[in-house]
Amino acid sequence: PITQPLMTGIRAIDSVATCGEGQRVGIFSAPGVGKSTLLAMLCNAPDADSNVLVLIGERGREVREFIDFTLSEETRKRCVIVVATSDRPALERVRALFVATTIAEFFRDNGKRVVLLADSLTRYARAAREIALAAGETAVSGEYPPGVFSALPRLLERTGMGEKGSITAFYTVLVEGDDMNEPLADEVRSLLDGHIVLSRRLAERGHYPAIDVLATLSRVFPVVTSHEHRQLAAILRRCLALYQEVELLIRIGEYQRGVDTDTDKAIDTYPDICTFLRQSKDEVCGPELLIEKLHQILTE
Repeated sequence: PITQPLMTGIRAIDSVATCGEGQRVGIFSAPGVGKSTLLAMLCNAPDADSNVLVLIGERGREVREFIDFTLSEETRKRCVIVVATSDRPALERVRALFVATTIAEFFRDNGKRVVLLADSLTRYARAAREIALAAGETAVSGEYPPGVFSALPRLLERTGMGEKGSITAFYTVLVEGDDMNEPLADEVRSLLDGHIVLSRRLAERGHYPAIDVLATLSRVFPVVTSHEHRQLAAILRRCLALYQEVELLIRIGEYQRGVDTDTDKAIDTYPDICTFLRQSKDEVCGPELLIEKLHQILTE
């Protein structure tokens, strides 16, 4: 069972969707909203002993830039990187994820706390679809043959807690037009222990990491956090929800203060919450500082 938190150092995740050691999490994102930068930030997770990063179906230039410029030198020293670029055969792209998972299992069996980062599960599924269609299978759900969906649980269940160590896995899922209900995204969400949703609306505002806090969920959050932490997270979520309800009224100048004190407070704290949730790529926030900052914003 998952009982210990794994702090990522990212405030938007650790504050309201704290991950557990051995958890499997999906990162749902449209192209171009900061997914690669978020993966680089997750590579800096302070609680991890080793990182295994697999890049499937990416362009060769992007892979080179990501390794050389997005990942810091310190991160590269403790990171195993498996790559199968978009020009490689479908079988090689499929096998890349299995190879990375096997490497992560090796570290876990040696007592390490491993973070496995896979980018992306969608491109793995597309490569598996190529193989299945070539073998004569018929596409059914969302243009994917049934064999693609039956292989996912066998692959994802290999991560998690072991006898000595653990694998905490983050799988990115590409969604078209912010459609979180397409067949592959739906299937992956049902198999994982939580999901992080990236918002194009936030990215367009220059808010990075562009994590939609209200749409993001960790199923082990109640188990791995303190009562105080859960209370603060609930207040933060409520403030964001209240602000979103009246955001249009504020923009057109129709909101009247004094009607609802909770909404007034949410509006007052919203700029501080946004500042708290923004974070630079190289910044890592510890758990003590996280709770302290939440207290300052939400209770003072």
